[in-house]
Formats: sequence, C-alpha cells, structure tokens
Amino acid sequence: MTTTLTRVDTATAAPQKRRRRAVGGWLAVLPLLVFTALAFGLPALAMLNGAFTAKDPATGATAYTADNLTNSLQGAYLTALLGSVKLSAVSAALGALLGLPLAQAVVTSRFRALREAVLTASGVLANFGGVPLAFAFVATLGNAGVLTRHLGLSDKGWDLYSFWGLVLVYLYFLIPLMVLTITPALEGLRSQWREAAQNNGATTVQYWRHVALPVLLPTLLGGFVLLFGSAFAAYATAAAMVGSSIPLVTLQIADALSGNVLVGQENVALALSLDMVLVAGLVMAVYLPLQRRSARWLA
Repeated sequence: MTTTLTRVDTATAAPQKRRRRAVGGWLAVLPLLVFTALAFGLPALAMLNGAFTAKDPATGATAYTADNLTNSLQGAYLTALLGSVKLSAVSAALGALLGLPLAQAVVTSRFRALREAVLTASGVLANFGGVPLAFAFVATLGNAGVLTRHLGLSDKGWDLYSFWGLVLVYLYFLIPLMVLTITPALEGLRSQWREAAQNNGATTVQYWRHVALPVLLPTLLGGFVLLFGSAFAAYATAAAMVGSSIPLVTLQIADALSGNVLVGQENVALALSLDMVLVAGLVMAVYLPLQRRSARWLA
C-alpha cells in the first residue's frame, strides 16, 4: 500500500514540477519580452500606422490610405529601393565568395595564435562602419587619398564615390562577417569525409565539389542572406561618402523625413521603411530554414 501511494504521489508531483518550471521560465524571460515590446513593438506599430496614414494639408485631417505605399513603389523611391537591393546583392555575393577561402585558411592553419587573431579581428571589423569607416576610405582611396595619389588611380578611372567604390567599402565589414558565419560550419566538416574521398581516389577539387560544398551550401546561402541584410540596412557609411549621388532607400528615407527634397513626405518615408521591413522579413524567411538545415548536417 505504501509503495502504491508513493508512486501516485510521484506521478502527481511530476506535472506540478513541470508547471512550476514553465512558470519560472516565463517569469525569467518576461523582462526581455517587455523590453522587446517597448523597443521594437511600439516603433513598428507607429511605422505601420504612419505608412497607411495621409494628412490633408488644407484641413489637417488624417485618414487611412494606401497612397503612401503606392508612392513608395514608384519613381525615384522605387529606383532607390532597387538600387539598395542591387548594391546589397552584389556586396553580399562578393563577401561570401571572398570570405569562404579566408575562413578555410583560418580553420586549416596550424598556428592557433594566427587563427585567434584573425577571428578576433573579424569580430571587430564586422562591427566597424558608419562615418569612421567612410572617413578612413576617403582619406585612403578618395580623390585626394594617399593611395589614390601614390598609385595614380585617378588617371586610371578610379572613383571611390561610385557604385563599385561603395561595394569596396561594404566589403570591408562584410568579409569579416562572412568569416565569422562560415567558420563554425567549416569546423564541422568531419575529417573522415575527406579521408573517405581520398581513399576512393577523389582529388581535392572533387572532394569540395561533391562533398564539402553540398554540405556547406545551406550555410553559404544563409551567410549570403545575412550579408545581404547587413548591407541593405547600412546607412551612415553611404550617407557620409556619396550623399544622394547613388540612389539608396535608406538615403531616400532620411531625405523624406528631413524634407530635403519634398515637404510633407514623412509618411512616405514610413512606407519606405515598411518596404524595407518586408524585404528583411523575406530575407529572414530564407535564412532561418537554411540555418536549421545546415545545423542538422554539421551537428
């Protein structure tokens, strides 16, 4: 009888413990949820409300409409949105292609100090941007930059304040970001796979083509998506370097909010911000499944 009662008590206590743990987990994460709601939720709701709100300049009355969203996908605004997508896609593709061999060299290096130094530097450079980065490139590769004058780059057609000049600047922080992203996946490649390929007569190129790259493909695509999002959201570097000479959506939003071009376009700027959120949402919708798939292969 005593044994039976003990089993019943244990069976009853187990769900209670699970409920207490669940409640404790929610209480622990509650401050983070509140912070997220205040820091991201309220601005998102304000942006959404403003994107679909128009103000009559004569009466001052406001009404809900889709005109702002329609205007954000026309004319100069559409050109800026497509320009940002093009710049981000090219920068992300080059960053992924250049970051992969660099990360592989770091992973296969026999010098631990060099590996740690490169990864540490990548962590710093991946977060180095804005006006300081723009100033560094202007002083180095601008029209009167040190390397520009020393190497005579102006006579060869070099222009930092162009599309490809901006791509070069973006690569400064995108390549280190790719190194940080792809390094764990490269470390997850098992040495047994390479040995098995070699035992079956495969060359290094065949191993990478038929084994390593297919396994790394989800991570590579995920890294490309991550780099795309980072470049797509960049503002200060481009604003300090090229101003409005290159159409970018972030610069258009700043101009619309400040009224540099047209007065009363603040809500169109919010609609442009909503366009960016939708693009970022599509990016994350691609990135998360790829990340889960690569985790299954490299676990």
